Amino acid sequence: MNEIPAGPRPLAIPSTSEEALRRSEKLGDALSSLLRSSYKPHERKTLRLFSAAEAASFLRTTPTNLRQAHNQEKIIEVSTKVSGRRMYSSSEIQTIRGQLEKTAKSKGAYLKKRGNSPMAVVAVSNFKGGSAKTTTAAHMAHKMALDGYRVLACDLDPQGSLSALMGFNVEIDFEGTPTLYDALRYGDPIPFDDCIYETHIANLHCVPASLELQTFEHETARVLANQNTWGGKAVVPFYDRLKQALASVEDSYDVVIIDCPPQLGFLTMSAITAANGILVTCVPGMMDVHSMNSFLRMAGDLMEVVEDNGGKDGVDFFRFLITRHEPTDGPQIEIVTLLRHLFGSDVLTNTLLKSTAISDAALTEETIYEVDRSNMTKSTYDRARQSVDACVEEVEQLILQMWGRNG
Repeated sequence: MNEIPAGPRPLAIPSTSEEALRRSEKLGDALSSLLRSSYKPHERKTLRLFSAAEAASFLRTTPTNLRQAHNQEKIIEVSTKVSGRRMYSSSEIQTIRGQLEKTAKSKGAYLKKRGNSPMAVVAVSNFKGGSAKTTTAAHMAHKMALDGYRVLACDLDPQGSLSALMGFNVEIDFEGTPTLYDALRYGDPIPFDDCIYETHIANLHCVPASLELQTFEHETARVLANQNTWGGKAVVPFYDRLKQALASVEDSYDVVIIDCPPQLGFLTMSAITAANGILVTCVPGMMDVHSMNSFLRMAGDLMEVVEDNGGKDGVDFFRFLITRHEPTDGPQIEIVTLLRHLFGSDVLTNTLLKSTAISDAALTEETIYEVDRSNMTKSTYDRARQSVDACVEEVEQLILQMWGRNG
């Protein structure tokens, strides 16, 4: 047998973790450099002005009634274009809402506060990427705030996509500044209120996420291994930490929208525990439905353990939302028909259509409410806007039912 000739000693093969971390560090440095070169200190996202027709739709009135209120000096005057058309900011819409409420024939015709009812906490979830989960959460938060509700958008995804849609650059804005992780961590958590920030939309606040939030998953595993202790001291169980944090701001908000991470981990379970409404987004495709089935099975099994430990009561509503819907697509028609046959009214009547208007807006980290209709084909914008409005308003009706109101 011939001997293998001696050669140079083979190089050590780097581990998978080393390869991933090295590339992450390289890419992270490049992205950070790009961000800082284009970032203007203290710059904040701004919201466009709305036409009288749009303002009237948010106020649930008509442009004619709005114009008459102006003429009768019942409401504040707003800026106008050269053409004389009135244009409204989100804060002006909320001011006008309060003024119209004072002269309304019935109390609560314009103001949307929940009164003595419990704060609505809606968790938007699914563990398959691309199900429009964050898109749905962002549009719900924007629309309900513009409609007059006091809304808190809670980003539970360490990737921070919802935070970006709320106008925050998590890589820069929150260096040394509290984010959601700081309120949930086991070691010296800070008050939840210190992690809440105003956004560019009146009535809408946000609890942003950063990559640090992923640490909560690892720390929770350690806490469970140590019989629910941290540093030798008993701590609030992971599933109750977000629920208790939200309870501390109960008086400040009507609706909380939680964007869950695309995985069924401790963060998602804490969101489900805190929620009194659950919305599962689903693209009507076979692989997506299989994934959703796995999500439901795993969520049921895991939440059963939480419930057995007294960590969760029931929810007021549990619904499915069809997203990225193409109504004329044959295979999608079959899947949607199947879901409606199986779950009936648990599937929202309205669907979030697949639309270039929504996807194009996402490219600039905006929702359909932020982009200007004049910047795209008007029919495309109107179709997308009507779809989003209808979906959010259907969820709103579920919330109103939870509050014992009919709209």
